[in-house]
Amino acid sequence: MAPRAIASGTISFGLVAIPVKLFTTTESGKSVSFNMVHKTCGTRLQYRYYCPTDDAFVERDEISKGYEFAKGQYVLFTQEELKALDPEPTNAIEIEEFVPLKQVDPIYFEKSYYLGPDTGGAKPYRLLTETMKKTQRAALGRYASRGKDYLVLLRPYEDGLILQQLRYADELRQFSEVPIDKAEIKKQELDLAIQLVDQTTAEKFQPENYRDEVRERVWSLVEQKVQGEQIIAPPQEAPKAQIIDLMEALKASLGEAPGKPTRRKPPKRSMRDPDERSMRDPDERSMRDPEERSTKAKKKTATKKVRAAGKR
Repeated sequence: MAPRAIASGTISFGLVAIPVKLFTTTESGKSVSFNMVHKTCGTRLQYRYYCPTDDAFVERDEISKGYEFAKGQYVLFTQEELKALDPEPTNAIEIEEFVPLKQVDPIYFEKSYYLGPDTGGAKPYRLLTETMKKTQRAALGRYASRGKDYLVLLRPYEDGLILQQLRYADELRQFSEVPIDKAEIKKQELDLAIQLVDQTTAEKFQPENYRDEVRERVWSLVEQKVQGEQIIAPPQEAPKAQIIDLMEALKASLGEAPGKPTRRKPPKRSMRDPDERSMRDPDERSMRDPEERSTKAKKKTATKKVRAAGKR
């Protein structure tokens, strides 16, 4: 089934206008979402606005939007004032400049949309795609839609174009704000780390090799609930012991022994004859055997009870 376009627009490339359609890059229905439901009757709950000052619920026609400029103090805006601030939705993607794609750090990427040619736009669409592939450049532009002015990046992707919605520079924090303590790295540690990277390096990026295992488990539990089956939580794995020493951790990761192998001491030989147990006094065996048989019987009974409880 062909995907449905969520919007349409026009790419302005010099004097060339390219009609395009926007498509989502993600599959709908993959994520698991839950609703708030009344536990007593199973009815989905409704969201209502409550005013603690008047101790009353507020209807939508009584609601205004406000900006908190000080603690508990707001300036209010009418719908007309807010609409006057909205840019005109031209749905035009105005290309401002072309930049080397490698210079655009992925930290600026916010959302992605596929771009496909609209009616009459196949040839200029193909021209822009091939031009950016040959020059290894991407197009920076602006896109006004839904009351916002977006900074966007157009780049070639597979056999067409993709639109990346970008964050503005002032929306990002500086990495220099992150506290990082100074540490000295030894050459041996660096060599081992590089060796570990080489051992776990793949020739190409294959995201299909990875799955959202948490989402799969949630879907499995949802299906069990729908079928009326009882859900039993799986046992949690015990946390692995942490290796504090960096060199020891690197060596353990590479499968090397952290030190010289220690020889196990041979078991001490008993001074008694191997057949001494069979030569024990019959009275001694008769005194121990009933106790051993009683212990084994208790263990078997406890095991049967646990299995029966698990089946229930």
